[in-house]
Amino acid sequence: MIKKPSRNQVRLRKHARVRKKVTGTPERPRLNVFRSLKHIYAQIIDDTTGHTLVAASTLDEALKDSLKNGGNKEAARAVGKLIAEKALDKGIKQVVFDRGGYLYHGRVKELAEGAREAGLDF
Repeated sequence: MIKKPSRNQVRLRKHARVRKKVTGTPERPRLNVFRSLKHIYAQIIDDTTGHTLVAASTLDEALKDSLKNGGNKEAARAVGKLIAEKALDKGIKQVVFDRGGYLYHGRVKELAEGAREAGLDF
């Protein structure tokens, strides 16, 4: 009997397909999103050197106390704003958005809109 792939395996395949085309450069790094059931994480990555330039999540001290729940849309928007503020402090204005194989809907969309509101361009 053929075993059906799990949701995460399907997501990882989609992510691999997207990563063939989406790469971050020093001028325009990649904004990567990962979500779990309890938290959401975002990183801005320069793929040429393989370094994370900026990172934010619902576990950051700046957000941890103010958020009641780390796995909802409100928390995702707050993480988007936080990563945009950190990126602008480092001089990063433009990024390439990498949704990580997730649908552009719900928490992923809220994170992107929060980052755009705070000044990131993508």
